[in-house]
Formats: sequence, C-alpha cells, structure tokens
Amino acid sequence: MRPYTEVAVGILIRGDGALLLTSRPEGKVYAGYWEFPGGKLEAGESVEQALRRELQEEIGITIGPAQVWKVTEHDYPHALVRLHWCRVTEWSGAFEMREAQQMCWQHWPVTVRPVLPGALPVLEWLAQERGLAFDPEILRNK
Repeated sequence: MRPYTEVAVGILIRGDGALLLTSRPEGKVYAGYWEFPGGKLEAGESVEQALRRELQEEIGITIGPAQVWKVTEHDYPHALVRLHWCRVTEWSGAFEMREAQQMCWQHWPVTVRPVLPGALPVLEWLAQERGLAFDPEILRNK
C-alpha cells in the first residue's frame, strides 16, 4: 500500500456563508480544477501549523484559529492523500494569488467546475448542514 500524503485544507467561510475555492495552477496535477486551499504537512508540523504556512505562502493571508473538523482520504492516481479539513472563519491580510491560481467566493449551489474529487464529500456535508440537496456529479464535469 502506498503511504499517505498528509494534507491540511482550509474551508474559509465568509460572514455571509460564502466559501473560498481556488483553482489548481498550471503545471500541477489536476491543473484548472477547483479546490479548497491548503497543502502538505512538513515534518514535525501540526495540521494547524501547516495550514497557516500554506495559506500564507499560497494566498497571502494569516488565519485565526483552525481546528480539524473532519478527516477524509482520497486515492488519486498520483497520490494517496489524507485530508485534514479545517473550518476557518477568521483571517487577516489581502488575498494574493501567489501561484497564478484563481479564487472565487461561492454561495450555494457551487457553480465552479470541475471540482477536485477529494473535495466533493466536504461540499456534500456542508450542503447537508444547510439543508440543501447536493449532486456531486454536476461538479465533476467541466
């Protein structure tokens, strides 16, 4: 069995309930797919430390407290990942897309396409919390 790549992921939720999604930059696997921002844990880092570092490096913000909400696993062709999902409602700084990615605040229903497969369960849970129907198939296609 392949080893897991541990990933810290931030679900940034604005006061009006909108979620921040960013596109995967050119040159990366799944380039152009939409995802929640975050990245790999480095040796010795906690999930919160990794998320804090990744969001500063990738999108230029400093986050407030971040607790792990859920943990999922996804088997991509290129990597077996364990995703540590953290809800983030406090941050400071101006958003800067430092990897030439795009960003988009999304209300329900989420309209960006395609969404990275590993993010679909989280979008479904968030929709269920809001009492909304969710069809993951429509987010898989371009």
